[in-house]
Parts: sequence; structure tokens; C-alpha cells
Amino acid sequence: MFYAVLAYHVEDAVQSWTPDEDAALMKDLLEVNTRLTREGKLGPAARLGATADAVTLRGPGDGMVIDGPFAETKEQLLGLYVLDCANQDEAIAAARDLKRVNPTAVYEIRPIMLYLPGAALAAG
Repeated sequence: MFYAVLAYHVEDAVQSWTPDEDAALMKDLLEVNTRLTREGKLGPAARLGATADAVTLRGPGDGMVIDGPFAETKEQLLGLYVLDCANQDEAIAAARDLKRVNPTAVYEIRPIMLYLPGAALAAG
């Protein structure tokens, strides 16, 4: 079964990291990603751009485009992983590995009810 692991963090805290601090965290996260890939569990993963650059489409009909996500939370959705795990416990274990290297992040684990694979994304 596929699971989405949604990575939340306080965006201002992430943006305050020095390039070296960010690179060190990414190195540790990529080690977890490499292991999950080797185990055949990791699908698409993405680090999202700043919420200041986001827009939200809401409302009836064609909807209205408004600036940014306006969730009333301290943490923002900053990334996501798609995992292919046998069950929720296995997905939680993978998220715990991510949390070990990024302890101030919050990870939401949610089953994916429909997965439509698409074309491979080009590395940016």
C-alpha cells in the first residue's frame, strides 16, 4: 500500500538555517532516502518551495486564486514522501527514521487511496 509522509516544520526556523546547517540535514535525510530506495519503498519525494511563493485556489466555479496557504498552524507543509509499505506500522517506522535526523519536524502519515504514476520528474 502507498503512504504519503507529509513533512511539516516551522518555515521561519528552516529558513534561518545556514547553508552548512541545511546541507548537513539534507545529507542525513538523503541517507535515509537512499536506504528506503534500496529497499524499494521510496517513491516520489519533494522539498516544497516557500509558502510565500504559493497560491491557493478556492471557492465555487473556477475558484479564486489567493496568496499563499493560510493555515492557522505554526508548522507549514514543507515536503512529502510517497512510500510503498506493507502496512501503516512499516510507514511509521520509515517516518521515525526521517524524524531521527530531523527531530524538530512533524511527520503526518496518511494512506494514499489512489496513486496514478506519471512521468519521471527531472532533477531541479
